[in-house]
Parts: sequence; structure tokens; C-alpha cells
Amino acid sequence: MGKIKEMIKTWLDIRPSTPQNLVVYENKDFRTMCAINRVWLRGDPFELSSLHRQLEGYENTFWGSISTAGMEIKKSHSGLPSIIVNKLSDIVINDYNGIETDDTQIIDYWESISKDENNNDLFDDLLEEVITDSLAIGDGAVRYLYDPILKRINLEWMSSENVDFKYKNKKLYEIDFNFYYEKDKKIYHLIEKRGYGYIQYELYDNDELVPLNTIEQLKELKNITFNNTVMLAVPCMINKSKRYLGRGSSIFETKYDSLDSFDEVISQWIEAVRQGRAMKYIPESLCPRDFNTGETLLPNPYDNQYMMTDDNLTETNTSNKIVVEQAQIPTENYLQSYITYLDLCLQGIISPATLGIDNKKITDANASYERQMEKTTMYTRGKIIKALNAFIPKVVTVAYQFQFILNNKNIPDIPEIKVKFGEYNSPSFDAQIETMAKARTSNIVSVETMVDELYGDSKTEEWKQEEVERIKNELGIVRTEEPSVNLDGFNLHDNEDEEINEE
Repeated sequence: MGKIKEMIKTWLDIRPSTPQNLVVYENKDFRTMCAINRVWLRGDPFELSSLHRQLEGYENTFWGSISTAGMEIKKSHSGLPSIIVNKLSDIVINDYNGIETDDTQIIDYWESISKDENNNDLFDDLLEEVITDSLAIGDGAVRYLYDPILKRINLEWMSSENVDFKYKNKKLYEIDFNFYYEKDKKIYHLIEKRGYGYIQYELYDNDELVPLNTIEQLKELKNITFNNTVMLAVPCMINKSKRYLGRGSSIFETKYDSLDSFDEVISQWIEAVRQGRAMKYIPESLCPRDFNTGETLLPNPYDNQYMMTDDNLTETNTSNKIVVEQAQIPTENYLQSYITYLDLCLQGIISPATLGIDNKKITDANASYERQMEKTTMYTRGKIIKALNAFIPKVVTVAYQFQFILNNKNIPDIPEIKVKFGEYNSPSFDAQIETMAKARTSNIVSVETMVDELYGDSKTEEWKQEEVERIKNELGIVRTEEPSVNLDGFNLHDNEDEEINEE
């Protein structure tokens, strides 16, 4: 068979393809991507326009384009990226219920760090920064600081723009924090290197290493070493980047074109509404004039827009009339475009219902589709919580270890630390009730299973047991004791002897 294949191959003259060398150039580095993500998160139209005009290859985008003179339109931003990130952050933080561990000393120590002197929860504010920057910018890290005046440990979050991760054999061994100082019209770059058992400082003037005392406020900094099993910094990333290995990825990196087009649709719609206002055609003799000079007032594009026409000067003039006309705005076309690009922007991230958007087109077409979309929010929330389940215990552990480092004591073994999150009560909860009610009516699930599926971990076991009892009582399901049989004076062996004698 092999010879036959070779003969056919030779007869057809099939030759192997020549390898091709393909070279693809990236037009943005990691820092540029962080800057783009930060501007989208800030949501300022002027910043978006300024940024895109500086990016290569963005001349044909909505935010990067320059309007023709005399045909300028107001560029409006939807604010959608910021709304998405803030909503996801609120969902997770509202469900965060603290930590749990077998060692009560850890819990007490963490309470002293995570709250200030006024009992305000500092960690919730930090956690909001962590989730927001990890979702929108890419990643970041927490660094530990000691305040000798207040004698307490402080946590500081730094986003990915100022953080570098160093890997060896795919294992993180150092986190570098970047700071910039200006002196004598020069920019100095301070790198704070934090690894296992050390903190080192390097100050650069461009690429030249200079002494730390070059900057007055840095002269007290010194390199330190400590237990080589502890790194006084903890990274966090929710989505891993496919472009930059070892770094995080923003949820907007694949949505730039959709977000740009979405803003374009909104801006065009607003411009159409503005241009479609009622237009007044007024003869010159009837035009509004200045009270003092008698000159004709120029029309204002917002409140008294009109066109001036010629007068009819005949003695029998009856045609000098004000005519009002209004253009027809294709609202349905704009609405369809709005819904289409909104769907593209939210796909794979969050449901419109979570953002409070009433998407009637989708709801009317298929009511169950909205419930399926709501699962997207739950999947995104689950991914965030998965990252935080690894991040928060590490933050607590290192904070607890830091106090032993400060006191030059041996670090003890730390038990497992778990994070508590409540259930996400999404609008699909109504659909879950409907489903469980049908299952219960069909007698394919018990009352206990129904209550457990509906409330999950959001309620305690005691509460769920009481709820089961309440439901059963309302349904008339009464638990009765098994009837007992009085066996006093009855002997099975005596009965057997009587039967034998009768025989």
C-alpha cells in the first residue's frame, strides 16, 4: 500500500509547501495598552479624542478622526466601560463577608489592620481598587508599608502601569514598583524591588544608576533582608493576557472597536436629533431684531434656530408668513444600531439587565434569552471571586507574617484561611423559583432540596431547616411518631410451645 501511495504522489507531482516567514509587528506595548485602558475607564471625551489622535493607525476610528471644517459634530461618550467595571465591583464587594480560619489571633490581627481608628473598613476600599484595576487595566500588586508613628502596617495597591513582574521558570520571584521624581527639570526613576526575603532600591537618571541621596526624600532608604520565604508584595490578576505573558488583561482589550462604534452611533443619533429640530422660515421683515440697534439677531442652534427668507414687497402681500418644518428622524434605524453595538460591547462580560438596561428587542423576541444572558454576569463574577479566593488569603497571610518580621521572631505555621462570599441574587432568581416550583409540583424534588437550591450559602443551615418546617406545616405535611406495639406479657417462645403441644 505504501508503494502505491508513493507512485500516486510521484505521478501527481505533489510537492511539499515552502515554509513562509511571517513577521507581525505590534503597534502597542504593555504600557500603552494600560494607558488606553485607563482613559477608557476614566470616560472623558476630551481625553479619548486626544489619546486616539496620538495612536498610530487610529485615524479612521471615531475618536481618532478629525471632522471636516464646518461639519463638526459633538462627540459623546456612553460611559459604558466605567459603568460595567463599577457594577461588577459593587456586586462582588457587597457579597464579601470577610475571612474565616481556625486561628482567632489571625482574625483579630486582620481586623486591626483592615480598619482605621474610626472603625472604617479600609480593606473594602482597597478591594474596590483591586477589582477595578484588575478588570479594567490588567493587573497590579499590593505592597506592605510600616508606619513607625502610628505603629501599624498599611497596605497600598499599585496598578499595572507602575508594576513589573519578574519570572524564572514561569514562577514569580520578584515584583518591581516604579516611582518617578522630578528634580532640576530631570525625571528620575526609582525601582523598588521586592522579592523573597529582600527589598532593594535603585535610582536611575535615564539608564544611568545614581545614588539614592540624589533625591532628598530618598536619602533614608536602605536595602533590607529578612526571612527568604516571605515576599512583602502580593500580585492580583483576573484575566491572563494572551499578548503579554505573565501579565493580566483588561476586559476591554477585545472591545475597542465595539466601544468606538457604540459612541459613534450615540453621537450620530444626538446630532440627528439636533439637526432634526423644527426649522422656522421667517421673512426678513418678521425676523427677531435687537431691541437697541434694530439689527437682525443671528439664530442660536439650540433655542431659536431659523432661516431668513426674502420679503414679498407687493402692495397686496399676503404671503409673508412664518413656515415651520421639521425633518423626519429615522429613530428605528438608530435604535437598531444602538442595540446591535450595545450587544457587541457587553458580550461575554455582563448582562444588560445587570446594568439596568431594558433591552425590549431581546426580551420581546425570547424571554428566556435574557435569563441566559444573566448567566454571563454570574460567570464573570465567578471568575473574579476565583481570583480573590487566591489573592485575599495571601494578603492576610503576608500581613500576619510581617509582624513577626518586624519583631525579629520566627514565623509560625499559619492555618488555612478561607474567604466568605454570599450568593449573588440575580434577576434569574425568579426563573429559579419558577423552575423549582414546577419540580416540586411534579414531586421530583423534596422540600429540603428546593430550599437548599434556592438559598444556597446565603442562609444558615438552621434557617433553612426552620424554613422547611414552615413550608411543610403550611402544606399540611405533619410528622407523626411510628405507632408502638405493647409487648408486655407476650412471649414468643411460649406461643411456639403451645403450637407444638397442639400438634
